[in-house]
Amino acid sequence: MEESQLERNPRNGFLALVLRPINWLKMLGGELHWSFVLGVMIVYGISQGFAVGMIKVSTMYYMKDEQKVQPSELQVYLGLLQLPWVIKPLWGLLTDTLPVLGYRRRPYFIFAGFLSVTSMLALSIQRNLSLAFSLLSLMGVSAGIAIAVVAIDACVTQNSISHPSLAGDMQSLCGFSSSIGALVGYSLSGFLVHLVGPKGVFGLLSVPAGLVILVGMMLKESRVHKFTHRGVNEKFLDAGKAMWTALKFRDVWRPCLYMYLSLAVSLNIHEGMFYWYTDAKGGPSFSQHGLFASKNSNLSLITYHEISSWLNSDSELGCSDVLFWYGMQEVVGSVFSVGAVGSLSGVLIYQNWLKDHRFRDLLFWSQLLYGASGLLDLILVLRLNLKIGLPDYFFVVIDEAISMMIGRIKWQPLLVLSSKLCPAGIEGTFFALLMSIDHVGLLSSTWVGGLLLKFLKVTRTQFDNLWVAILIRSLMRIIPVFLLFLIPRSDPNLSILPEEMLKMKKGDDTLESENTEMVSLVDSI
Repeated sequence: MEESQLERNPRNGFLALVLRPINWLKMLGGELHWSFVLGVMIVYGISQGFAVGMIKVSTMYYMKDEQKVQPSELQVYLGLLQLPWVIKPLWGLLTDTLPVLGYRRRPYFIFAGFLSVTSMLALSIQRNLSLAFSLLSLMGVSAGIAIAVVAIDACVTQNSISHPSLAGDMQSLCGFSSSIGALVGYSLSGFLVHLVGPKGVFGLLSVPAGLVILVGMMLKESRVHKFTHRGVNEKFLDAGKAMWTALKFRDVWRPCLYMYLSLAVSLNIHEGMFYWYTDAKGGPSFSQHGLFASKNSNLSLITYHEISSWLNSDSELGCSDVLFWYGMQEVVGSVFSVGAVGSLSGVLIYQNWLKDHRFRDLLFWSQLLYGASGLLDLILVLRLNLKIGLPDYFFVVIDEAISMMIGRIKWQPLLVLSSKLCPAGIEGTFFALLMSIDHVGLLSSTWVGGLLLKFLKVTRTQFDNLWVAILIRSLMRIIPVFLLFLIPRSDPNLSILPEEMLKMKKGDDTLESENTEMVSLVDSI
């Protein structure tokens, strides 16, 4: 009776809705320790989500406006920034087998934070940087973030082995943190780029990068006993043999092949679209326009010259009539922020309704929808949206939100699957290997997409064949549907590897506790 009354009471229903994520976090904290939850939120939410959201917009404007590169060149250069993520197995191997001062994780968090901070400051302080030095600094930032992510991924994977039923929840926590961080980062990116410029944003980002150092300082970790550096080579060889043994397992190498191919064939032409958004004569011209609204007019795109002339003229439109003026960087940043909302929605949909569905069934429908969502860009480039009366900005926002939501729904089961393919003892290394395979796929997609743009002669000023690139990309996204036989038909809540591969091997260099945890600075004193 009381339960039925609670359900009928809208106030109690709203309260239950608000408390649901809090109770979920409490559940994870109780099962896995609150410090693990905090660690994921810091690394994924602030270091990766927020910082990468800010860096993406800043880097695109920095490369386009200050380095003056072509779209196809920008595709290649941004692909280079993926290289630190491609070699993630190296970072994972170091954290698993090479303790520093007796600790496996803490020194790598600290090193990653310092690397990111110094690279950010170099980009911000140095003037007239060459293209090569700029790329090197950006790669340093990327490497710092990648190392921190590898360290926390090791904890996620280890907990996935000990709590297989919570693997989906842990990946959802990572997705939530990353998406919310990206939402905040993208929302502020346009405003900050407009206010202090791309180089100023790089300087500001040294602060969140420093939080990774704080994670390393707060991490409470048992020291390794009886460790000798003489045995490092042997441990590297043992880890390599263990990875090779796992990769020979049928239910491991087949999903790895699928993950690479599904990403590689989904060609990335994002930079071509970005230049079209900002520079194309017949496009939205976000680089020359801003969003404007007044009390007596609808939301519209007008130029800076028009708004300046109107506000300084004797027309009826005055400063007090202007509701808002939203500049070009803010427009692009807001588009990406809406994409982050779409990504967050995808995580919510997966967590609440899809996480118990079999991998193969979920990937089938999500891949089909992913291919169909690519055609939204085709409608935009062919200007069909204007024929149905839908303004460019709103269509771009809808396109970004839908594409990111579907992309996240497609990505989540692959992350869960990856966490279940890692043998005990080399969790960080093997999960990093799987993620590096994904990044090699993304790198292939980016570079081949850049070659496609160059082949179709899509430049800073020529976009006649951009629609052809979009059509080819959308059709290529359907190919992974025919490769789903590589994905196991297993229950996502059960383990995939044999029992012997999930048992922790104990050697001479054992830990007092296999679980690392974060504690407050007060507790560590």
